[in-house]
Amino acid sequence: MIQLTVKEDLVRRSLALLLAPLLLLATAATATAAPAPTTTEAQVASITYRTIPGEGGAPLRAFVVTPTGTGPHPLLVMPSSWAVSGIEYVGAAAKLAYRSGYAVISYTSRGFHDSGGEIDVAGTATVADVSRVIDWGITNLDADPARIGVAGISYGGGQSLLAAAADPRVKAVAALSTWSDLARSLYPNETVSSQAVDLLLTAGKLTGRPGQVLRDAETAYREGRFEDVVPISPPRSPSTRVPALSRAAVLIGNAWNDGLFPPGQITDLFAKLTGPKRLLLTPGDHATSELFGAAGLPNEVWDAVGRWFDHHLRGVANGVDREAPVWLRPTNGGAWRTYPSWAAVTTARESIPLAETGFGAGRATVADSGTVLVSGALQAFLKIPTGVALPLVDRSGAAVWTGPVLRSGALVGGTPKVRLSVTAAAETSLFAYLYEVNALGLGALISHKPVVVQPGSRVVDLELEPALWQVGAGNRLALVVDTVDGRYGSVGTRGAAVAIGAGSALEVPFSG
Repeated sequence: MIQLTVKEDLVRRSLALLLAPLLLLATAATATAAPAPTTTEAQVASITYRTIPGEGGAPLRAFVVTPTGTGPHPLLVMPSSWAVSGIEYVGAAAKLAYRSGYAVISYTSRGFHDSGGEIDVAGTATVADVSRVIDWGITNLDADPARIGVAGISYGGGQSLLAAAADPRVKAVAALSTWSDLARSLYPNETVSSQAVDLLLTAGKLTGRPGQVLRDAETAYREGRFEDVVPISPPRSPSTRVPALSRAAVLIGNAWNDGLFPPGQITDLFAKLTGPKRLLLTPGDHATSELFGAAGLPNEVWDAVGRWFDHHLRGVANGVDREAPVWLRPTNGGAWRTYPSWAAVTTARESIPLAETGFGAGRATVADSGTVLVSGALQAFLKIPTGVALPLVDRSGAAVWTGPVLRSGALVGGTPKVRLSVTAAAETSLFAYLYEVNALGLGALISHKPVVVQPGSRVVDLELEPALWQVGAGNRLALVVDTVDGRYGSVGTRGAAVAIGAGSALEVPFSG
């Protein structure tokens, strides 16, 4: 029996609360989609629960949704998210089958729940499972081998991108709340995203069978050796497969405040892809933007996914090929904005000098990046941002700067950058936060980023996470740098001096 620490037990309870709505919604969608003679939709598709042989013969449990009528049908394969079963996409799968005639296989990823094998963290066997499911679909579902798509959320999204790069039969892919670079996501600038790692490890134990790679990764994490986990990242990161991935038509959808897979690594991957591509960035946290759509409920992200597959797999002239490839909704609310490229989001940059200052390490302040899965969801659904009160930020443990008043407001759009001339007495974690604040110094977090600095003097060029944020008229931007954040693991010696010297600056991107 696995013994959980008090911290793991709290994560487990939180996970159950977070997953419960998804499972209830997916179950409801399945019940709605179940065949019944009184519904029109039930006469055009069927749902069965099957066992499909994965790589090496591992049994993968799957919901198979098939339309009636003559084939061959376009085939969609959907591997499940981390810790979630194949029921996850049944609602969306049923709608795709009903409305557009897709055969859809929504399966539980290797190592989780009632599928066989062990969790290999999107390793070779898990990625090959996608191809084996495609093989089975072509053989058993009258599926068209020339019209194959792969889609998924989170872990399923990462598998989808890796499978599209590995299997040339995949013509289109939709990856939601996904990663492009595991190390950048979970170990940004040598800083462990500890809330995310704890959540993933605990969820893996509770719902699956961790394989050797995951067990070794947890051991390294618990022993403070997360740098030893980094070598598993490149073969599991779509960012290392750009030429092969560019063969497929790629749609990527993430949230601005994704606490597991932040958007910076996604925008970098998107910019490098050379084939048909679409980027959707919306308010929210990990998987919150598309959660309800997976259950078959109305959802803009899943509508975009359906249109993407309709065009690239069914040849529907729905205008997808003529639309702008970048679609963004501001974090703090507003309509979709479209751009011809990610680079085109930023139309101007302003450099704000940062005055020299100093503070001591190891002191927590009220500046904070929030809580994984919670803070972004509060921002998206309830318009409650991760806030700050600048007058309450302890200047003995942080540096605080404010910019000029933006009398007409402004749209921050792109990747904010910070240059810090740092002198540190000891190895120290730094956390940079960009805020919008009002005249009283009360405001909301726009973006942030951690970094670890070594003893001595150096210039640190730090890219914060991308943002699209409407600053209100009369407000101003503020930057806070401190050394403790509850979302991350941190290093440092309490009281050790940190000095920010001349030449430091905040570079703000603006969108026209």
